[in-house]
Amino acid sequence: MLILTTILIYFCVLMVMGRVTSRKSTNDTFYRGERKSPWYMLALGLVGASISGITFVSVPGMVIRQDMTYLQTCLGFIVGYFVVAFVLLPVYYRLNLTTIYTYLQKRLGRRSYKTGALFFLLSEMTGTALRFYVVCSILQRFVFGQAGIPFGVTVVLLVLLIWLYTRRGGIKTLVWTDTFQTICMMAALLIIIAEVVGKLDMTMGEAFSAVMADSHSRIFVFDDFVSTQNFFKQFISGVFIVVVMTGLDQHMMQKNLTCKTLRDAQKDMCVGGFFFVPVNFLFLALGVLLMMLAAKEGMTIPADSDELLPMFAASGWMGNLVLVLFSIGIVAASFSGTDSALTAVTTSFCVDIKERPTDERLRRVAHLGVCALFALFILMFRVINSTSVIDAIYIVLSYTSGPLLGLFSFGILTRSRVNDKLVPYICVASPLICFAVDQLTTHLTGYKFGYELLLLNGILVFIGLFFTGKMKRA
Repeated sequence: MLILTTILIYFCVLMVMGRVTSRKSTNDTFYRGERKSPWYMLALGLVGASISGITFVSVPGMVIRQDMTYLQTCLGFIVGYFVVAFVLLPVYYRLNLTTIYTYLQKRLGRRSYKTGALFFLLSEMTGTALRFYVVCSILQRFVFGQAGIPFGVTVVLLVLLIWLYTRRGGIKTLVWTDTFQTICMMAALLIIIAEVVGKLDMTMGEAFSAVMADSHSRIFVFDDFVSTQNFFKQFISGVFIVVVMTGLDQHMMQKNLTCKTLRDAQKDMCVGGFFFVPVNFLFLALGVLLMMLAAKEGMTIPADSDELLPMFAASGWMGNLVLVLFSIGIVAASFSGTDSALTAVTTSFCVDIKERPTDERLRRVAHLGVCALFALFILMFRVINSTSVIDAIYIVLSYTSGPLLGLFSFGILTRSRVNDKLVPYICVASPLICFAVDQLTTHLTGYKFGYELLLLNGILVFIGLFFTGKMKRA
């Protein structure tokens, strides 16, 4: 009951913030925040929007099998954010875009534009629903289920709450609520770390030294190129993950297009990008400390690495304070990404698909419809309840970002025209070819592609656009 009360108070704060920030709201408020967002608020909110509830649970457990090698990817993030800031943002601001996919129409053509927007809608809606389904399942298991609330009610209630505080202010509201939720998430993380350190009978200084001396504190891997933890693979993957998952994603870019000037947006992107290394270091350090605590208490490390933090925090073993903080941390981390994703999907549908950016009635109906469809997706995943099917959906989603990389890189890096009629076919064929290459390579050599498959996907689209454009001119 304590947890439910705390979560209810948390949502009351979000509702108040939504009410205050949505006064005299218009479509310009919902889509672009009236271009008045402070860059430092966006920089802080960027962290929360990029860290999902799954991340909150999963990253501490990564140290069990991968040590702290994930930080290599985080270092690549920094370079990726600089690329977004100084390559992509100038293009978006120069064209005064509401959605970033409008660039594709201006540069490549109408079918390219619609293809990019549809790839975004497919991957964003399905991917966000999958991630939120996992979070809902965790909350249902440890919080709502114990209160006798059915899973369907949990999903509908949580999605309804998101709709309520975002329905008027949209992106302007999210600039402030995401900052608040990032603060809540980080406070929860820091206090949980402090509680674990106390259980280990250490000071903070001793805990830091113990973490750095632990065998699981290994960060860099230079000697094994085949390993998916190899530094160059992880670092380069980190760069492209940010370029594609942030710079080419309306969900992540929409708030960054609400700054007054390009310079403010670049400051937001660069400063926010630096936060990811220390934040993820804290998550990984927590994982090492939890393994130490398990050894001290004679507890078995769970086979599923995602269960490491819940084993201590969600079970009540560390007391009600940690249980409440764990719940708030998951809610804050998941909601700060989900609310902006639903707003971005609504924006892209109204602006890119319907091409009616000034129609307020369409925007209100679309936002409600997107939220309803989102809840339906989550309930559908619950009915499927098959790990193999859900894993297959995740695999499909991992291929849908490559075409966007190819489209934008071709538009920005070349002056060539494309055969616009063939673009949809190229963007569908490329992920299928990548899947075949991955399966064949694994079967013949045992080598398993990691994030580098995203780069291959983008290259194939780029090549397809280049040669079909040449054929058209010939």
